[in-house]
Amino acid sequence: MRAALILTAIAALSLTVSLSGCSSGADQRPAAGSTVPVVVPGRPGESARTAGPQEAATLVPTPTANAVDVKYAQDMIVHHRQALDMAVLAPTRARSAKLKTLASRIQDAQAPEIQFMTSWLQEQRQRLPGHHAGHAGMPGMAAPEQMEALKAATGEEFDRLFLRLMIAHHQGAITMSRQVLTGGSHLRIQELAGDVTAGQSAEIRHMLAMQAAP
Repeated sequence: MRAALILTAIAALSLTVSLSGCSSGADQRPAAGSTVPVVVPGRPGESARTAGPQEAATLVPTPTANAVDVKYAQDMIVHHRQALDMAVLAPTRARSAKLKTLASRIQDAQAPEIQFMTSWLQEQRQRLPGHHAGHAGMPGMAAPEQMEALKAATGEEFDRLFLRLMIAHHQGAITMSRQVLTGGSHLRIQELAGDVTAGQSAEIRHMLAMQAAP
């Protein structure tokens, strides 16, 4: 999985290095006087921009994790767990076949991502969040009373509530992913965040269309 931001920055940075004439054994970063542009793709809904050589040297993620990467993985495990808790209700409570299919896709995408983040945190020798870890202030999370209402709902009421809660939940995941794309440093986490942003943005569009359907 490769985020567009990472691929574009790496490709442009490679071109800059090749034009600078640096030796293959040196630390190949863009020269301060280089005029080769590095195009940075915009976030969803935003246009691309051009980064200068000095900024371009910091755009390519590294194999080294920082605190932002670790917090993202810890928090996103908790975030994904709630999405799965919501999705597993759909087969027996939802009326819409399309919603049941969507819930299945959410499980298929987010369960492996939880496994990936768990393994990554273990590799980094970082704490794993408890199964009932708190999520105060975490973007998009449903409140306990909302989860109870979803569990009690069936048919059209369940479909309506599920879509409303899951759209907000996905929007929160995108917010968290944007934060780590800006402040994180580890390549694999940047790739994951790019995938989460792309995948859940597409699912939001699908859910908004389902809401609008008669």
